[in-house]
Amino acid sequence: MAALAHWTAIILYLATTLVAAAAVTRKRQPDNHLLLGLLAGALLTHGISLVNTLISPAGYRFDFTAMLSLVAWTVNLLILILAFKRPLHLLILILAPLGALAELAAAHGWGGSVPREQLSAGVAVHALLSISAYALLTLATLQAIYLYYQNQQLHNHRPGAISRFLPPLQTMESLLFGLIAFGQLLLTASLVTGFLFLDDLFAQHLVHKTTLSMLAWLLYSILLWGHWKWGWRGNTAVRWTLAAFAALLLAYFGSKLVLEVILQRN
Repeated sequence: MAALAHWTAIILYLATTLVAAAAVTRKRQPDNHLLLGLLAGALLTHGISLVNTLISPAGYRFDFTAMLSLVAWTVNLLILILAFKRPLHLLILILAPLGALAELAAAHGWGGSVPREQLSAGVAVHALLSISAYALLTLATLQAIYLYYQNQQLHNHRPGAISRFLPPLQTMESLLFGLIAFGQLLLTASLVTGFLFLDDLFAQHLVHKTTLSMLAWLLYSILLWGHWKWGWRGNTAVRWTLAAFAALLLAYFGSKLVLEVILQRN
């Protein structure tokens, strides 16, 4: 069953790529039902294969290719949701083959030995949610930086060459807030499962990470509320995104610096 789902996902991702490529190169509207149907099928079978990749009798996988496959699946799912209302053929053309490649790499364990971790189910779910949230919000930050560049180019009446091949600014902003909303949902679930399944999130070795993660969660919440209530966008959205991600970055890597470098010297 797992092998069938694995190869079916790859074939459907490649078929999605071909349909999207035909739409982009011929500059005509494709059969949207066919395009989204193929992508949905790829995501369904990728999801089945991914469960078997991440979970086995030997434990849970948290190696690079497994996490890359999880992130590729999540981003393609977000694109599928957004594509019901917006023309995202070019983004599908870029992301669908990446989904196929990530699925192939993870299922075949490319990159050396495949680590297996023995964890309780609750802690494993918390770890997977945390990694997924961090990855999506990293992509949102890169998207925000690109939007800042695109805004500056338009303000100076010098649209960049890359911009000509990407969806309109409004669509790219929708993608930004989609990434943030999805990432915030996963970050919320990560914090909830952390409180439920970890012994003490405010223990000395976790207090920095927990506090900064909650600060990041608060900043992302303010940004999403401001966008919904007052229409925040453009450089305002970029500044809030960068501030929230800075807190998240400190939560993941700053806490390691404190524990492994600063406190070890005292």
